[in-house]
Amino acid sequence: MLSAPATPNEGGAASSSDTGRGTLATAPVPSLTASSRSALGAEQDAFRSSLTRTIDEFLAEQRAVLTEISPECVPLISSIATLTGGGKRMRALLCYWGWRAAGGSADDAAPVTAGTALEFFQAAALIHDDIIDRSDTRRGRPSVHRQFSTRHADAGWHLDPERFGVSAAILAGDLCLAFSEELFTASCSQDAGRSARTIFNRMRTEVMAGQYLDLLEEAVGPDQTPKVAEERALNILRFKSAKYSMERPLMLGGALAGADDSLLSAYSAFALPLGEAFQLRDDVLGVFGDPEVTGKPAGDDLREGKRTFLIARALASGSQDERVRINGMLGDTALDAGAIRELRGLIVASGALADTERLIEEKSAEAFAALDILGTDPVSTEALRLLAEAAVTRTA
Repeated sequence: MLSAPATPNEGGAASSSDTGRGTLATAPVPSLTASSRSALGAEQDAFRSSLTRTIDEFLAEQRAVLTEISPECVPLISSIATLTGGGKRMRALLCYWGWRAAGGSADDAAPVTAGTALEFFQAAALIHDDIIDRSDTRRGRPSVHRQFSTRHADAGWHLDPERFGVSAAILAGDLCLAFSEELFTASCSQDAGRSARTIFNRMRTEVMAGQYLDLLEEAVGPDQTPKVAEERALNILRFKSAKYSMERPLMLGGALAGADDSLLSAYSAFALPLGEAFQLRDDVLGVFGDPEVTGKPAGDDLREGKRTFLIARALASGSQDERVRINGMLGDTALDAGAIRELRGLIVASGALADTERLIEEKSAEAFAALDILGTDPVSTEALRLLAEAAVTRTA
């Protein structure tokens, strides 16, 4: 069994007894030999290297294009590079192992190109999400709109630096979407392209719809009944994050390798609950995460007014006075450390943190059970297992 790491609460590190978290249920570990495990790691490292090289080469090409238009456009590429130059490459890796588990060759360029497309789509989502959430940081660095507003202020330009920053970041995000489309089109063969294209198109629509529903929930959330709020929160996390973080990348890789509908459905049965557990973990970290690890200020999701399942459950379980207090503080951008501690305390006392941890365990168990009967080769199965465990036990 793999024990999940403790989550900080309002007074420090929380134990399993504090949060209701037990151990993460996983399927039996495949009996790979030491040499097979070593080969798995080497194969994954080789893919990551190819992915990074492809991203860097593509950005260099685009930098040259923008320089030809005007050297003043180059900061657009520089801002994008701050996002595509790091991260866990989780979506691209899921695409790769979806490809390999469906019989794709390890040295084919298609999953690398498709993975690069997913990385640029992710960059676009992060840029736009930070604008919507008014987040000043991303991965411990200034968010893209903040980079541009600072550039404006430092240069002493005219008009409003905040408006310039947001406008420039929107364009950088749009540019990432254009890059993603260009790369994905290049990854599709004529035979596998139709199925993969359908998945890719649906993924993009799902994310935009999920993002809108999230924005809408922040506006109308206080007027919902607790039960409706929980249902809406789970629907948002499914379409805003779970599908494009886990399910669609895995299915894309499979479709590009020619996977049939049966295998793609089996991929979905594993990756969708995994994606939901992944986003639930992200929601917990958004409230209780360590800023030095997450790269974002403590309790940032509370200041942004995110109405996640964690918040919906706290409102459902708390007293009338506690609900009033939570609704009154949620979304206040001026919340100080003391107010954040108070909100955390209300969430823990309501049992919402423990309930969310239990739901993460349930979703994880569902995913690992589906993985156990997936029927793919042992190396691909083990690679997917390791990615899944990292996704639901992460601290950043």
